[in-house]
Amino acid sequence: MEDFILGISIVMALLAMVVLYRVVYGPTVLDRIVGAGVIGTKTTILLCLMGLIYKRIDMFVDIALAYALLNFIATLAAAKFFRVRKSIMPGAKSFKDREMGR
Repeated sequence: MEDFILGISIVMALLAMVVLYRVVYGPTVLDRIVGAGVIGTKTTILLCLMGLIYKRIDMFVDIALAYALLNFIATLAAAKFFRVRKSIMPGAKSFKDREMGR
């Protein structure tokens, strides 16, 4: 059973590396934010799987929940920051430019 869980963990880590491409080379800021959220979700799942491997699921679930909450708050903060500071969509006017009438 441990080999099966370890195999799933390796596959999840490789899938997180695939999403890392979108975070680095994403055409828009929104793609990068969503990619970072997906990597955070996969990391949460990996933490739970590590708990199964080490037979300490109670401790690792607590850590995974805390990490998931921080990931969610960071994603919301980044989305709010880029919504106010500069436009998420390429070619669109920023919030500041719309206020100034440019």
